[in-house]
Amino acid sequence: MKRLFVVIPAVLLALFLLNSFVLKEKKAGEKTTKGAKSGPVTIIFRSTDGGQTWQDISKGLPEKLQREGVWRDGLFANDSGLYLRAGNGIYHNEPNSTTSFWTKEIFPGNQRNIAPGRNGIFAYDFRGQFLEKINGKNNWSSMYTNFQEQAVRINRTIDWMYTNYKEKQVSSVFETTGGTVFVGSNNAVYKSTNSGKTWKYVHVGGWVMKMVESNGVLLAASSQGILRSTDNGENWDRVISEGGAGIAVERIDGGFAAIVYNTITQTNSVHISLDSGKTWNDIGEGLQPSWSSLLMKKIGLLKSSSNIFSIKQMGKYLICGGSDGIFRSSDMGKTWKKLSLPAIENYGFNLSVSGNVMYVIPSKGC
Repeated sequence: MKRLFVVIPAVLLALFLLNSFVLKEKKAGEKTTKGAKSGPVTIIFRSTDGGQTWQDISKGLPEKLQREGVWRDGLFANDSGLYLRAGNGIYHNEPNSTTSFWTKEIFPGNQRNIAPGRNGIFAYDFRGQFLEKINGKNNWSSMYTNFQEQAVRINRTIDWMYTNYKEKQVSSVFETTGGTVFVGSNNAVYKSTNSGKTWKYVHVGGWVMKMVESNGVLLAASSQGILRSTDNGENWDRVISEGGAGIAVERIDGGFAAIVYNTITQTNSVHISLDSGKTWNDIGEGLQPSWSSLLMKKIGLLKSSSNIFSIKQMGKYLICGGSDGIFRSSDMGKTWKKLSLPAIENYGFNLSVSGNVMYVIPSKGC
């Protein structure tokens, strides 16, 4: 009984100290970002030295975007730099630029989502209205105008989208190096091998949010986990599930990286494969929340614990962005180091990489 009286006050004291620490951290964050009415809100940082130093390149982007944040599929990075869809335009920042200069191109449609293609840029919306701009040309052209008609005819599943619009909802677009186009939807993938003239229905059993390709192997992040195909998307096998959804898939040297929601820990787990997606290793142990943060979340002292939203490779480094910062590993995930970033209140971080340039986008949510 005496031991019990000693343990209980100790636990309460520990919780009190943890709670005090959280409140102090929150107040410190408020001081760094509140009162910033006199200047624009930071929405994009850039680093050219592996995350050692950072440059705020938000200047020149629309103020509305700075208030409301970046749309999840409204940006991507490739060898040409970072592209961002906002307002009535598409903004581009070149990777070798030494300033925060953005070039703006007036965009002719309302599509908010953009994705890279083999020969240019796709723009699309959830109703499956597609535009494409070919590299070196100034105009945008309508693409896949027969998609909805064919998709509804070959897949008669009745869902919210069909009931309200008589259409299939579009969640992602991906084009392989061989020219096959995949459109992810809420219960299927649609595939075209002839530039969208005809479409084929491929059943995958859930949402498909993103796809990547490496050496003829396709991976997809879906509501069923991480899916893999070795026959150009005809058939798919689930290679990681953990009972949760796939959050992200990315190419890395020699294989793939993936993030999956773990239903046991209720966090996102990080995995890599160096054999074309056949086998996977969990590399996220050093990124998992501590027992104290999990306990504080459970008893309501924290709204959420640490979570990883994105993973990229930049040179020799693997870099993860999450709800409490950016982490870098030089040994393929065996150990992780937290990088220093200017304080941004109540934000997590998503990543984009273009060559040796890393872009960090503060994001409220995944």
